[in-house]
Amino acid sequence: MLIIPLLNMLISHLTYTVIQTPTVKAVLPRQTVTLDCKTSSDVHGGYCLAWYHQKPGGKPGGAPKYLNGLGSNSRFSGSGSGTDFTLTISGVQAEDAGDYYCQSYTIPTVMMSIYY
Repeated sequence: MLIIPLLNMLISHLTYTVIQTPTVKAVLPRQTVTLDCKTSSDVHGGYCLAWYHQKPGGKPGGAPKYLNGLGSNSRFSGSGSGTDFTLTISGVQAEDAGDYYCQSYTIPTVMMSIYY
């Protein structure tokens, strides 16, 4: 069938290599933490990038914690364009612990783990 090769081609065009060091950050309560997302190629329009939060032991998915270009969401704010993006969490709380994903289109890549 033609559907599978087309789907594979579409997915390959939407895949980004994400670079992040270090992959784990330890923060204290009420600190501000910045997470960086660097992609191997431009994220078209910038606004197509979302940040997700997976709590320890939780399942991935759910509503995005922050959508780039749509302003701040309570303690979460972001910036960036092209290949460099940043998520800033102000006043870190225990509920912020977990893995953070930078996602463009439909291909998520684990970005950063925060331990509280």
